[in-house]
Amino acid sequence: MHDSTRRDARPRIAPAGLMFLAITSIGWGFNWPVTKFLLAELPPLTLRGVTGVLGAVLLALFAVMRRQSLRVPGAIWPRLLTAAALNVTGWMVLMGLALLWLPASEAALIAYTMPVWASIIAWPVLGERPTVLRTLGLVLAFAGLASIMGGNGIAASAEKAPGIIMVLVGAFGFALGTVLSKKYPIHLPPITAAAWQIGIGCLPISIVGLLVETTDLGRVTPLGWWLLVYSTVVQFCIAYVSWFAALARLPASVAAIGTMAVPVIGVVASAVALGEPLGAGQIAALVFTLAAVVLATRG
Repeated sequence: MHDSTRRDARPRIAPAGLMFLAITSIGWGFNWPVTKFLLAELPPLTLRGVTGVLGAVLLALFAVMRRQSLRVPGAIWPRLLTAAALNVTGWMVLMGLALLWLPASEAALIAYTMPVWASIIAWPVLGERPTVLRTLGLVLAFAGLASIMGGNGIAASAEKAPGIIMVLVGAFGFALGTVLSKKYPIHLPPITAAAWQIGIGCLPISIVGLLVETTDLGRVTPLGWWLLVYSTVVQFCIAYVSWFAALARLPASVAAIGTMAVPVIGVVASAVALGEPLGAGQIAALVFTLAAVVLATRG
């Protein structure tokens, strides 16, 4: 009886949560080649900040159309500001700046140490003890991401140190935001919560970008305009709303491990769309990572 009660007390994994997690991973994964293409036409802070603000405005309009209130109770504001700072502002700024020192593939590999930090933080904060299957899932996930790098590994030279530190800080911040959102839920409708978090998080990025960067819209190609629509609507509207919906339905560690599919999807999508290499390492990474997600969600 005691064992049964303890087993029943383990957080349940809702199928709807896995569906939202899959939508998030696909939306964010395809955004890697999209962003890489757009960075040749627009500066990074302006690109990430302005598309985020536009996405937040679209979400707010959609919430109004669905008769969802945009009002935020006073007690919710600290949680909302914390989540926006950790999961939007910090992540985007630190990842963007890190690319000045690191290749995108190395930055992605370090960035997705985030599930490790989330699992570690979730143990004392949420009482989510790491199970054997989730631990094995993490090992497989990192085996998959290491496969993307091939045999070269990460050259942690002094020149790359600032980028490595920025990515690690961004990954830890996102993990902390994920766990805190489970500990202190933001009790708002999902679309309203996403609109506020993305808007608050991206507004300072867009302001700084517009002030310090030179933007020439004449350089944006017709394909670039379509990809801007994707970045705004899919990345910020659909994928972020799905992320918050998944986080509300899944244990924090499972949601974090599920995002390990993002860089692998990004590598495969980049190979197809941009002609980047897709060899045995990338295929092995896909297999390892999908196996990791399955183990984590069954754990």
